[in-house]
Amino acid sequence: MIRRLFIANRGEIALRVARTAQRLGMTAILGASQGDAASLPAMLADEVALVGPAPSAQSYLDVDAVIAAAIAARADAIHPGYGFLSENARFAKAAADAGIIFVGPDISSLEAMGDKLMARAVGQAAGLPVVPGGEAATPEEALTRARETGFPVLLKAVAGGGGKGMKRVEREEELIPMIAMAMAEAQASFGDPRVYVERFIASGRHVEVQVLGDGEAAIHLGTRDCSIQRRFQKLVEEAPAPMLPNATRSGLEQAAVALAKSLHYKGAGTVEFLVDAKTGDFYFLEMNARIQVEHPVTEAITGVDLVEQQLLVAGGARLSMDQDAIRARGHAIEVRINAEDPEADFRPSPGTVTRAAWPAGPGIRVDSHIASGGMIPPYYDSLMGKLIVWGEDRHAAVARLACALNTLSIEGVASTAPLHRRIAADPRFVAGGVDTRFLEGL
Repeated sequence: MIRRLFIANRGEIALRVARTAQRLGMTAILGASQGDAASLPAMLADEVALVGPAPSAQSYLDVDAVIAAAIAARADAIHPGYGFLSENARFAKAAADAGIIFVGPDISSLEAMGDKLMARAVGQAAGLPVVPGGEAATPEEALTRARETGFPVLLKAVAGGGGKGMKRVEREEELIPMIAMAMAEAQASFGDPRVYVERFIASGRHVEVQVLGDGEAAIHLGTRDCSIQRRFQKLVEEAPAPMLPNATRSGLEQAAVALAKSLHYKGAGTVEFLVDAKTGDFYFLEMNARIQVEHPVTEAITGVDLVEQQLLVAGGARLSMDQDAIRARGHAIEVRINAEDPEADFRPSPGTVTRAAWPAGPGIRVDSHIASGGMIPPYYDSLMGKLIVWGEDRHAAVARLACALNTLSIEGVASTAPLHRRIAADPRFVAGGVDTRFLEGL
């Protein structure tokens, strides 16, 4: 059993994990940087352990510092949240070497899915289709790959995530300078300059499947649509993915479970796909071997606490449900409220939040670590919170989202809330099934 849980993260996900841990009778220990020592998660955790100075490279990303803090706190287990060290195989191994349970998949799964080229190979071996492309170790090799797949293409960091090290290239003459930028960004963000080339599918929808596994059994909890993005980072997510043909939806779910079973996957994971909106064909992109930012929409339609399932499986339990037990109901939508200025190319807006009035009411959930007077530091991701709404059907969920956004008030820093109000009112979004180019026409 896990009795003392060390949370190696910050912000809303740290608070989210702490609440479930406390409900399960665990002591929630927050591993916080000095910049987060007075944060709302620190106030609500049972204990706080400092992991280093405010900059993430000296705290949340420092494997040795986080493990030392967890040992000193007498933790039984570490929950890494998302981002930071959540998919870092070295971190998982360091925890195991210290006798601490890593709340996540086995090291072999982290290694396989943490390298996108390896993930492509594993996906293909499990029978999943992949987007045409391949590794580009040199600019010359990238040019050869791009000519084979045809322009436009996407350059992607092998060790990447969150849109970093990812570039869209429209024409051949743009490729060489863009690949140099992608390699430099990948090196700076992940310490790995490798990139690969993929065909760009213009009418693509970003659809993913939530899976749970215990190392033997694996099930899915349906689809999510995450197509509304800026710089390849998600802004809006909904479950289930709207306007998918039944055959496509079933194919996605079966493919996700097949991959999880091939990995003997443990815990919560997300299998991400690109769906061609014109043909219905789908392609495996990657597997996120962790909890996702957008997990609440799946919780809203299934009633399953995904963090609870992570903790139970990490503690040695088998899955408490089979596929037939999953019964989705209604529709849920999540919007990410970031401290960014959409009118200034999404420039970050750190500072003091002088007013934070979050909506409340039936069918409304807010996951946030920010209240009036809260600080948005310049060191971390700009996410302030997530607004999640549920309705009996998608029409009801969209209407509830519009009402909730109209009551949301964030002052003192710029936020993406005005953009989300425009999205919620856009006829294309109301109709459903938009692709990844949606923001280009907003």
